[in-house]
Amino acid sequence: QVQLVESGGGLVQAGGSLRLSCAASGSIFSIKAMGWYRQAPGKQRELVTTITSDGSTNYADSVKGRFTISRDNAKNTVYLQMNSLKPDDTAVYYCKFEVSDRAGRRSNYWGKGTLVTVSS
Repeated sequence: QVQLVESGGGLVQAGGSLRLSCAASGSIFSIKAMGWYRQAPGKQRELVTTITSDGSTNYADSVKGRFTISRDNAKNTVYLQMNSLKPDDTAVYYCKFEVSDRAGRRSNYWGKGTLVTVSS
């Protein structure tokens, strides 16, 4: 089993910045991809950004140029730097890891979420 723990959420004014972290622990052989998703009140969960094992990144159009995903492989940790935050960024942010075991079987794991609130 793999456990993910997010941190870094909170309340920030529009235009401000926050940095989220998500650390994985447990039985990890290989991490294939990491990502951040978010779910605003009354809306479906949506992709924010992903980063693969080879470093390729993908961003939702709504956050391009403002958010940056990065990782520390030695710490099994993924980060999300969020700048120029807007009230529309208010949501619970979830990290997701896609990992494989020694047999190559892949599984997805989710964190419990961290709340980001951007005030206007």
